[in-house]
Parts: sequence; C-alpha cells; structure tokens
Amino acid sequence: MKYGLTIAAVFMVLIVIRFNYNLRDRHPDFNIDLVIDPLAEPGRLSVGFAKIPITPQVTDTWNDFNNNAKYEPEQGETYNDVNGNNKFDPVWIAGFHNRRPAQGVHDDLWARVMVLDDGATRVAITSIDAVGFIYDDAVDIRKSAHDKNNCDYTIISSTHVHQAPDLIGIWGESFFKSGVNTEYMRYVKRQTVAAIETAVKNLVPVKLRIGQDLEGAIPYVVDSRDPQEMDPGIRIIQAIEISSGKTLGSLVSWSNHPETLWSKNLLISSDFPHYFRESVENGVHKGDRLLAQGLGGITVFVNGAVGGLMTTNPSHPIPDPFDGEMHKGATFEKAQAQGQQLGLLALKAIRSADVMEIEQVGIKIRAKTISIPLDNRNFLLGFLLGVIDHGTTGWLDVKTEVAALRIGPISIITIPGEIYPEIINGGVVSPPGQDYNLDPVEIPPLRSMMPGKFKFVFGLANDEIGYIIPKSEWDEIPPYLYNHHKSPYGEVNSIGPEAGPIIHESLIEMLEGF
Repeated sequence: MKYGLTIAAVFMVLIVIRFNYNLRDRHPDFNIDLVIDPLAEPGRLSVGFAKIPITPQVTDTWNDFNNNAKYEPEQGETYNDVNGNNKFDPVWIAGFHNRRPAQGVHDDLWARVMVLDDGATRVAITSIDAVGFIYDDAVDIRKSAHDKNNCDYTIISSTHVHQAPDLIGIWGESFFKSGVNTEYMRYVKRQTVAAIETAVKNLVPVKLRIGQDLEGAIPYVVDSRDPQEMDPGIRIIQAIEISSGKTLGSLVSWSNHPETLWSKNLLISSDFPHYFRESVENGVHKGDRLLAQGLGGITVFVNGAVGGLMTTNPSHPIPDPFDGEMHKGATFEKAQAQGQQLGLLALKAIRSADVMEIEQVGIKIRAKTISIPLDNRNFLLGFLLGVIDHGTTGWLDVKTEVAALRIGPISIITIPGEIYPEIINGGVVSPPGQDYNLDPVEIPPLRSMMPGKFKFVFGLANDEIGYIIPKSEWDEIPPYLYNHHKSPYGEVNSIGPEAGPIIHESLIEMLEGF
C-alpha cells in the first residue's frame, strides 16, 4: 500500500513539474517598451522586398473513404506509405477541424517581407502564409532579425490561411496531440529569417505611392455574427525605385478569413491571397484578355480585422471578373475570382487621382509588451499538455504585444489576433443577453485615433491569441444575444473577455498625441 502511494506521489510530482515546464515563459528576457521618433530632418526612404517559399513537402497520402476530410483509421481508412518508412507522415492542415491531412500542394506558401529604412530606423514587415504564429515563435525570428539585420522593429504577421500546415497545435491527430511538425516549424523560421535578410540586402531609395478603396470589396466578404460591422477597405502601398522607376513591390491589406476553399480542401494553398498577390504583381488576365496591368515586383498581403467573423462561405457567390459567372461552393475557381476582383480594386486604387506620394519621411514607432489573463479553459488545457507550445507569465497571464507606427500619411497598428471590426471602426454594442451587463468598453474606435490618411490595421501580428471580442458582446451563458438559441461562435476560440479591453486601452494610450 505504501509503495503504491509513493508511486502515485512521484507520478503527481512529475505531472506538476511537466505542467510547470509547459507553462514557463519561453522568453523571460524579451519585453518591449519601444519609443522611436523620427529625426528632425527626414531622411530619404529606402525599401527592400523578398519572398521565400515555406511550402511543406507532402509525401504520404491517405484514402478518405467517407469523403469527410478527416483521417479516421478506426473507420478503416488507410494511408499510402509513399516514403516507405512504415508509418504515416501527415501534414496536418490547420483550420475548421482536426485530423485533416494534406493530399498534395496546389500553390506555394510564402514568407514575404517589406523592409523600410529612413536612414535612422529600420522596420521589417513580414507576412507568412499560416493560420497563425504564436508569440514565442515570432520572438525567435524577431531576435534574429534584430541581431543579424539591425531591424529596430519586426512584425511577423500571418495571413490566417486555413489551408496551410498547423503551426499552433490544435489541428493534429487528436485534441491531445499537437499538429505541429517541429521540423517544419524550424524550416518556416529559417526561411522567414532568410527572407528578412534578403529584403535588407535589397534596400534601395524609393518613392512610395499609397492608395485605398474603402468600400469596393464589400460584396466579397460576409459578417457571420451580429452586429453587422466589417472592415472592407483595401489599402495598398507601392514602392518605386528612384533610379530606375521600376516597381520593387507592394503591400496590400484587406480583412477576411482566407477560407474560401473551406473545410474539405485537402491541397496546401494560400487560398485567395495567392490570386490577390498574383493579380497585383502580374495583372488580371485570362488568355489574351487583360483587365488590368500588374505593378510587377513582390506583393506582400497583410490581413486585418477578421474577427466577427469575416468570411466568404460556400453559399456566398463571387462573380467572375471576365464573364460575370457567379462562383458558389468552395472551389479554386471561386478563390481565383475573389483574388482577381480584389486585385482589380487594388490596382484601380493605386492608379487613382487620390494617390499620395512620399520620398523623404521619418519612421515613428511605439511598441509595448502587454499581459492578458488566460481565461479559456480549453486553451489552458492545451498549454498544460503541450499541445499549444505557449508560455505564461505571472498567474496564468499570456504575454503578447501591440504597436503603432507612422510613416508620413501612413499609420499602422498591430493586433495580436483576430479583432472584431467594431473595435476598429466603431459600432460596439451592449445587447441584451451579454454576460457582463456592460455599456460598450472599447470606445473610441481605434481607427478614429490613428493619424494620417491611410490607416492600416495588421491583424494576427506577432501572435495569434484568437478572437478579440468587445466585452459588452461577450456571450457564453444564456440568455444569448439577439434571442439566439445558443452561444455565438467566437468565445470558444478567444483567450478571454479581457483581451478586447486590454488591447484597446493599450493602443489608445499609444495613439494619444501620436
């Protein structure tokens, strides 16, 4: 009996040690409180671009006998041991549901970078084709970018594509087993660091042209949760080399989940951003028909305020830009039409009379580490078990980060997850059925506090903490909002109800007088 109790006690101690290890702060030395102001005399702006693939190698395939896009060996489904190592080597696709192994690659995934340098301050804006990238992993890359490339500030944003390998952990073989392939994670980090290094090497003096279309893309996105608030604006920056007049690249931003291919797609793809970037780079064409000439260079796509959630579901049609055919369902043809329509809007915006040009301008930065309580029990369980490889600080707080940047008429705020558009643009409500009986907390709207004409919001930047929901719209317990019969989608994939107020307050403090 005593022997058994001793074994049990040792076992419990080992569990506690393991849990504490999994919850440790991965980067206790990394805390930011950054204040950079431009020089009194603005320098000439230099910009560099790069893109390097982060496409996984899909070797083993499998047999989806019941066509539900879930690998279920308990139902008799089998795998094809293509590499002959007598085990299944899946590439787990992130998004929608777990147990979704890839069957191949449709188009490449990328790490794409735009570096800006005013002669005194250097900023790297990096976008990777991933569902999300956790803060601890982003810091690994950012430390290298600072040490090797003299980047004063680096942003690692995710496009949030739902057809790329799991880099979070929750879309693997089971809820208790991470879907992250550690070898692939190391590959993504190496390639992203290399892309930043290449972009720095490519720095040359430029002029920037900036344009926007704030309403044209409304038909291509759906708000799936009340209140109906979206962030449909397309914003674009074009960088033109001074000496040659050649376009080096561009940055485009729009707010929507890249999940047009939906939940049964089994091919690795960057979804509509692939076609959006391709259209801006190479033009919108089909055979001999050309609807718009491309800009050339490398296009970086950065997602925005996608919470709420912004989507293009299978029932929502997208018109073909060439013949007007309405594409429904979840097909590559629909994703292509969507990307081309977005490309047409971006190209028209950058060629409009409202475009602004800048050559000599300083870079202003504010960035700060913040902590948010981890109130999601499922996330906590994932942290404890190591399914989600994310540390904590203090008493189960999650360390993350927000930032504000200004480059002449351009202002940027970074959001460490999927923020609801009403926190950005206004429209936060306090409907009956909310859990906290509060008036709106996240006011004024963040964009109303941002300076300049072109106000960019970079979502999933340096982290992915899930949905960032207005606290007065938080709803887990009955009665439910708008007399619905169940809790709305969102809270289940949010770090907790304090995320919205904390992020909003932190950014408002940065933006006052910015």
